[in-house]
Amino acid sequence: MMPILEPIPVDTIRAARERIAGSAVRTPLVPLNVDGPAEIHLKLENLQPIGSFKLRGAANAVALASEQELAGGVWTASAGNMAQGVAWCARARGIPCTVVVPDTAPAAKLDAIARLGADTLKVPFDEWFEIFRTHEHAGLDGLFVHAFSDARVMAGNGTIALELLEDLPDVAAVVIPYGGGGLACGIASALRELAPSVRIYACEADVAAPLAASLAAGEPVLVDHTPSFVDGIGGPFVFDEMFELTRPLIDDSLVVPLQDVAAAVRLLVERNHVVAEGAGAVPVAAALAGLAGGGKVACIVSGGNIDGAKLATILGGGVP
Repeated sequence: MMPILEPIPVDTIRAARERIAGSAVRTPLVPLNVDGPAEIHLKLENLQPIGSFKLRGAANAVALASEQELAGGVWTASAGNMAQGVAWCARARGIPCTVVVPDTAPAAKLDAIARLGADTLKVPFDEWFEIFRTHEHAGLDGLFVHAFSDARVMAGNGTIALELLEDLPDVAAVVIPYGGGGLACGIASALRELAPSVRIYACEADVAAPLAASLAAGEPVLVDHTPSFVDGIGGPFVFDEMFELTRPLIDDSLVVPLQDVAAAVRLLVERNHVVAEGAGAVPVAAALAGLAGGGKVACIVSGGNIDGAKLATILGGGVP
């Protein structure tokens, strides 16, 4: 059954902030050291202990769980950042963690999950992807932490907005990578309540931009997508419940070419000494192209978990 999701009340997000204070760090907001069409600022979620914002949502979901819910441990479906977020929290609580991964998962990400003490269950890609719709998998008990379609997770993600407004109260626009939608909807929930005049943009790479197509069509649509180094966002479609939640919360989805994303990764290293994964650089590419307008623009650098070989290719002027 499809979950019914609503915007997260700001008081719920404030409570999440107190709850996760011992797990997630308050990340800095710094100016991008480049002249551009706007005054661009970087919210550096790549500096979280696991290198991604995902720790915020995972920490809030696990902290809210009862002892009974945690008796059987925790599990999630992910091959990347959410896997590490849930595994980090499970290790801190001393409870078992299982991560269901697709059979296409790269060794580097599997090694990262293992380092945090979690077990992995490898399944065919289609079976893995179905978990995001059903929220279940045969044989797994305990607390399931969904990577995005979970109010507890989105409340944790929304704490980014509270920090952002404290550091840049006159922000004009916020640009957020859009994968499953949990980051964008969490941040936008707080901004719509606290700063309703702020422009809120999702952003996607042009090789996998289902949200932009769905917004244009007025309903979720299936799109052609090409796997790329921007592996933290993008896919063939947007889940129905996330589309319904997203549509009233954001102003638009900004789509940027893959080569612009690579250029943004390179620029972040060269000018700010910041290592961003592809998804984390998409907002910067959109802001530099002027798609988010003028004034003070905050880009959510969602993570920094990029394969070393891919980063080397980008720094050499290429596109992996």
